[in-house]
Amino acid sequence: MTENLQIPLREKNIVFIGFMGVGKTTIGQLVAKKLYRDFVDIDVEIEKTYKMPIPQIFQEFGEPYFRQIEKEFIIDTCMNTRLKIVSLGGGAYLQKEVREVCLSHCIVYFLDLSWDSWKSRLPLIIDSRPVLKNKTLDEIEELFLKRLDAYSLHNSKIRIHDQDAETVADHIAESIKITWDIYQPQD
Repeated sequence: MTENLQIPLREKNIVFIGFMGVGKTTIGQLVAKKLYRDFVDIDVEIEKTYKMPIPQIFQEFGEPYFRQIEKEFIIDTCMNTRLKIVSLGGGAYLQKEVREVCLSHCIVYFLDLSWDSWKSRLPLIIDSRPVLKNKTLDEIEELFLKRLDAYSLHNSKIRIHDQDAETVADHIAESIKITWDIYQPQD
């Protein structure tokens, strides 16, 4: 990892982490509009580059290969761009190098949703998430709970239970603006 070059707070990328299906892309796109920044969905960028959907990459090349290219995309985005809103795939943040580069170069927001709230979303997302294929509900819950350890390493946690995406995005955008003013007031 290269040294953090002391990126000014206002120029840091803002990264959204959390379990698959919690709304990282939806909320990230809304926050990007509110802060006049470009939005980057790492999974979409990988799909564009490989000209195939993530489930097909998993099927043809396997999860270890996918995790490696995912890590490369994230590190490149976090270290070589600024002023972006970035959504990571649910499993990306489990990689130590990804966590380190995100925490040292970006502002990391954990979108926290309870298991019971998330479980109701399962029918909407199960077919598009290769990690969930052929898993029982108990196995999925175990995966959900296991990932919480990695997600606990963040700059800010937003509990999104019973809140619509617009409300969450408003809260995040306002908290970011306040933080910018407190820690780096404009002259």
